[in-house]
Amino acid sequence: MARKVHPPVEVRRSPRRRATVAAYEERGRVVVMIPDAFSETEEREWIDHMLARLRQRESRDGRASDTALRDRAVRLARRYYPEHPECAAPRSVRWVDNQQRRWGSCTPSDGTIRLSRRLTMMPSWVIDYVLLHELAHLVHYDHSRPFWDMVGRYTKAERARGYLEGIADAEASERR
Repeated sequence: MARKVHPPVEVRRSPRRRATVAAYEERGRVVVMIPDAFSETEEREWIDHMLARLRQRESRDGRASDTALRDRAVRLARRYYPEHPECAAPRSVRWVDNQQRRWGSCTPSDGTIRLSRRLTMMPSWVIDYVLLHELAHLVHYDHSRPFWDMVGRYTKAERARGYLEGIADAEASERR
């Protein structure tokens, strides 16, 4: 079996980051965020670990495939939004590389959903949350109370929002 070749790796060190390591794909490369205090040996070990996680998740969940992502969205819609058949029939659901500040987007008028490829390094329950969030926009175009009530059916919604907010805050502080 041929081993997947990953894109180049960019390491971002942060003095604010104490012990956590995060990684995601961005513009054709893998970004690995590590604490500034890590040694070169620790850096290399964590890069290898995060690349292995990426390969494992891609092969396990078929995340690299837009078809698999759409199938996953349809399964989630049928489970969480059964009274809204339009959620189980998006025109397309695909991974994109051009969303650096968003996790996902939806165009309700044509039924298209796009997820940032940065999500591929995140836990599956976080990806499910983003999919359900975007699917809910097929019913409620805005972030109204009915929209959040719909998204809130997912039991890990608050946990996933907190996870994503933490990643976004870390990225913002590293850009400063």
